[in-house]
Amino acid sequence: MRGASQESLARAEEALAGVTVTEGLGTELFSIAKVLDGNGALRRALTDPSRSAAGRSGLAEQLFTGKVSAQAQQILSAAVNGRWVSSRDLADALDDLSVQADVAHAAVLGKLDEVEDELFRLDRVLAAERTLAGKLGDRSIPVAARQELITDLLQGKADVTTVRLAGRAVDGRGRSLAASLRAYQVAAAARKNASIATVRVATDLTEADRTRLAEILGRQYGRQIQLNVIVDPNVVGGVRVDIGDEVIDGTIAARLDEAQRRIAG
Repeated sequence: MRGASQESLARAEEALAGVTVTEGLGTELFSIAKVLDGNGALRRALTDPSRSAAGRSGLAEQLFTGKVSAQAQQILSAAVNGRWVSSRDLADALDDLSVQADVAHAAVLGKLDEVEDELFRLDRVLAAERTLAGKLGDRSIPVAARQELITDLLQGKADVTTVRLAGRAVDGRGRSLAASLRAYQVAAAARKNASIATVRVATDLTEADRTRLAEILGRQYGRQIQLNVIVDPNVVGGVRVDIGDEVIDGTIAARLDEAQRRIAG
């Protein structure tokens, strides 16, 4: 998302921050995004720059009042009052906001760390279980059937927010299951003003090693770092760290030598 769309998303995020986040708010926002996905004419009407902001907001109220909560309606109104580079950006923004609402609710309940860890573990399970991942991502199978499968797998084993987000990731709105799960992990970390570092090592790190590495990276990047550690036999010594689009590995000695020395003690 770029330009005016990014600015409009930021204003909608401010609206989200100003409401009481309920358990169902994320699901409502995602449902609105799905409605817009299936109705191009409505998408264009709600993002038409030739129509006044009041007109767009009034149309949204006419269509959704009584069908979604007051909180969801307030966030939708803030979104349609913005300017969007593409009409599809509005639906994408509501999808993003739905995830932010779910992680915000998890944070209120004190379960954000648990949800973030469960999303990471689910991501790793699906990376290892290719048959299962293939079935969950098979778009020839109805979405509802795939969502039922992942719900059955997680029910009673993961927090309800994790289950809800996993079901949403199966839908994906054109994004792969793996990409959705990773985006949700980023959203959970962002809620804590942190960035995710995916760390690949040949053998697992001790808790002390994890703490030291997180502190080193935190100082280097100037923000809190959440480590997701993957034990990968293909890593021959050293550490590979992915933070966003940046990669640090053992071949970049100037960037990682200090971290490796400290981990080695």
